[in-house]
Amino acid sequence: MASSITHGQRWVVKIGSALLTNDGAGLDATRIASWVQQMAELKQAGIDIVLVSSGAVAAGMARLGWQERPESMELLQAAAAVGQTQLVQTYEALFEQYQLHTAQVLLTHDDLADRKRYLNARNTLRALQAMPIIPIVNENDTVVTDEIRFGDNDTLGALVANLVEADALILLTDQDGLYDADPRSNPNAQLIPQAQANDPAIVAVAGGGGKLGRGGMATKVRAARLAARSGAMTVIAGGRIDDVLLRLRAGESLGTRLVPDMEPIAARKQWLAGHLQTKGDVIIDDGAAAALIKKGKSLLPVGVVSISGHFQRGECVSVKNTQGAVIARGLVNYDALEASKVCGQHSDQVQQSLGYIAELELIHRDNLVLL
Repeated sequence: MASSITHGQRWVVKIGSALLTNDGAGLDATRIASWVQQMAELKQAGIDIVLVSSGAVAAGMARLGWQERPESMELLQAAAAVGQTQLVQTYEALFEQYQLHTAQVLLTHDDLADRKRYLNARNTLRALQAMPIIPIVNENDTVVTDEIRFGDNDTLGALVANLVEADALILLTDQDGLYDADPRSNPNAQLIPQAQANDPAIVAVAGGGGKLGRGGMATKVRAARLAARSGAMTVIAGGRIDDVLLRLRAGESLGTRLVPDMEPIAARKQWLAGHLQTKGDVIIDDGAAAALIKKGKSLLPVGVVSISGHFQRGECVSVKNTQGAVIARGLVNYDALEASKVCGQHSDQVQQSLGYIAELELIHRDNLVLL
């Protein structure tokens, strides 16, 4: 799997707020210049780079003289608006020294939840990658609301890795990698050099985020699981390590590598898997769950126990087992009221209940992805 790092031609690099702002003291231009120089070398060596950059809110806080991250949405959005211009201007000036330009791409979850906008975003990023340009992606913090928030830029980085079918997702952080205990409080903590992205054991050792960002090691592990769906390896590494990106490319063992342990899923199903918000829940019985998981079947109404939420035909819903665990997401063929009427019914009963039958399946397997 090291070839994803040493030979892969498409990287998504995410840099966190604590690194970019030197733990809150304004943008750290010296360190940013170092990362820019490394990314420029990689780009000139033929590697397509997409940069997912945090720091807009934190930079805005510094410019406004705020010591604590505000709680209210409007103040966070104001800080993002103030900081985003400084952030992009800084990158543009630094990349220009290497005959490279930057392109700002601001996304919300709605942009990736809508299939047409998802494809538009992918096509735009791919077009930019073919040019002497570094696309800089951030969440559109100025207009985003809780309902359409990615939650953190680690998650955004993973979804961008899916979007562009990256070989590697590099998460630069203020820690040297993922440890088996919190190194800030336990001097005996040991770095985990490599693990499977979907190993549940690594979630247990991931901690919370700092005061500036929303992410922590838990979000990075989750991001690795998302990135693995398109076959990308994730590396969590210390952004303050000298020449960290170039040394990773050279094959040096730095940080923690979280490797995919599954075959990459189809692009349409990557899109489905990236839905962080769904419109409702479909609870299914054990037999239906086994048919989905073990046999790759479509979901029929007969296996549905109950419906919750308000959704229209074609919208994304969560599929849960009777214990409440989400096992899949999919696009429904019926709206919530219709689905409620046909719960537990065989296909020949659906037309009798509704007066018509749109599809035999509640969710066709082509529109369903297991989680």
